Amino acid sequence: VSKESIRAEMEDMKRVGIFIMAYEAVRTLIAAYERIPAQLKKEAAEIYIIDDASNDDTYWAGMGYKLLHNIPNLNVYRNPRNLGYGGNQKRGLRHAIDRGYDIVVVLHGDVQYAPEHIPDLIQPILEGQADMVFGSRMTGHPLQGGMPLYKFLANKLLTAIENWALGLQLSEYHSGFRAYACEALKQIPFERCTEHFHFDTQILIQCRALGVSMAE
Repeated sequence: VSKESIRAEMEDMKRVGIFIMAYEAVRTLIAAYERIPAQLKKEAAEIYIIDDASNDDTYWAGMGYKLLHNIPNLNVYRNPRNLGYGGNQKRGLRHAIDRGYDIVVVLHGDVQYAPEHIPDLIQPILEGQADMVFGSRMTGHPLQGGMPLYKFLANKLLTAIENWALGLQLSEYHSGFRAYACEALKQIPFERCTEHFHFDTQILIQCRALGVSMAE
């Protein structure tokens, strides 16, 4: 399936929200937005940045860019207090559900993950093959890509334990580059997850417990 056909399908039937999580990302935030494929930027129901009470000018960088370029579907929000990695993600996911989007993509404002791959990320959802998809760093060449050896080994060990415990065969549990079908997301009690970095793993466990179809 070509990316062009995916875009056509999005136009016909899917409202996609792209949630950019941001914390002290003033130097990378604009790059994260600009690297989203042009057609996706145009067709997305909303691209929304949520700044988690950064101490730098992350919020103003996003607002300035929106106003300078007059982008109607780009919105910038700021938490009045720091909610933590998981807390900010909860707010962003709830926003997508409340707005009635069909798909929500979670992208990091520090460009740790490549925005160019969002069409690949949402493809299994558009095709009805999965309700939750994440972009794994471990299926490629993470060490060549700059992942420190200690993180690589720790990731492998934790993933082996988690796969054993949950009866899955995922390549990792810790990537934050994700897409969800919002109808499935409504059934996941993600607001009971931690407000810290373990959120990504906990919501995967919830998906497994509830039988939500996953792909990577």
